[in-house]
Amino acid sequence: MKSIPRIAPITVIDLSGIDLNLLVSLDALLAESNVTRAAARLNLTQPAVSAQLARLRQLFDDPLLIPAANGRGMTCTTRALELMEPLHAALQTLETVVRRQPAFDPLTGTRRFVVAASDQCVAVLGLPLMIEWARLAGPGVQLAFVAIESGSLAQRFERGEIDLLLGSAQQVPPTLKARKLYDERFVVAQRKGHPRGTAAFDLDSYCALGHVLVSTSGGGFFGFMDEHLQALGRSRRVALSVQHFTLVPDVLARTDYVATLPCRLAMRSLDRVDLFELPFEARGFSMHAAWHPRSHADPALTWLRETVSALAPVLEEAQPSSID
Repeated sequence: MKSIPRIAPITVIDLSGIDLNLLVSLDALLAESNVTRAAARLNLTQPAVSAQLARLRQLFDDPLLIPAANGRGMTCTTRALELMEPLHAALQTLETVVRRQPAFDPLTGTRRFVVAASDQCVAVLGLPLMIEWARLAGPGVQLAFVAIESGSLAQRFERGEIDLLLGSAQQVPPTLKARKLYDERFVVAQRKGHPRGTAAFDLDSYCALGHVLVSTSGGGFFGFMDEHLQALGRSRRVALSVQHFTLVPDVLARTDYVATLPCRLAMRSLDRVDLFELPFEARGFSMHAAWHPRSHADPALTWLRETVSALAPVLEEAQPSSID
């Protein structure tokens, strides 16, 4: 029978009853061997430092500083001399722990990032990031994209399963911190060589054609554009419903259906589709990056956020103000 390894008890550091400020004052007193100079160094009054010395003598059960034989200043006791070097080193270490800003070097560091994003955001924003990843990050830094599950986003962030969300403002839970990456608008896409030709869409032609609708929740045939049309007293014919934006250009390239897509996503397929302005006014949306408040000062996540944000202006330049 195998013996069960014994687990060493955890040592609890007990600093109860010890004022760390007293140790800072002791460090100055031992370095100066003079209450007045130590007080000036600590920016305290001489009586205040004298009172602290009295408390330190009680704490260490030792005089620590005694009058010098020549009558000038004070000299350290043997106990004080033993304390001087380890005390100063300990205080320096503590100051480093408290005040040092943590750093993250993506080329030499180790980190695994999990980013939740829709497939259209992965295609538009994630793909440029992935292309640049080998240049931006070393072998110790990994990047994973996962699907957005709206009902559990907040809980997954709380459990630390997700580091960053890339999505529309409507997809960002109110408990997260967020920043806008870019504004997006919609365009109509059809295959090159479509039998309707390349004339601009009017409302009648838009409504008459068969449409491919993206229903991210799955199975829906009434979407954002249908709400706009309904307000105009019109409707369109939705022939196909798919759950992924990135599937639509392939469907359009092989059929006579049309689709209304985010402009940046549609522009990735200009070799296969023609793009047109919508024949009615429709609201666009904003794409955001979001993260848990506890990670706001995390240097690694700050680096990832800034890296993602730096890609957005490039996309902005790539989006035309009008489409012929």
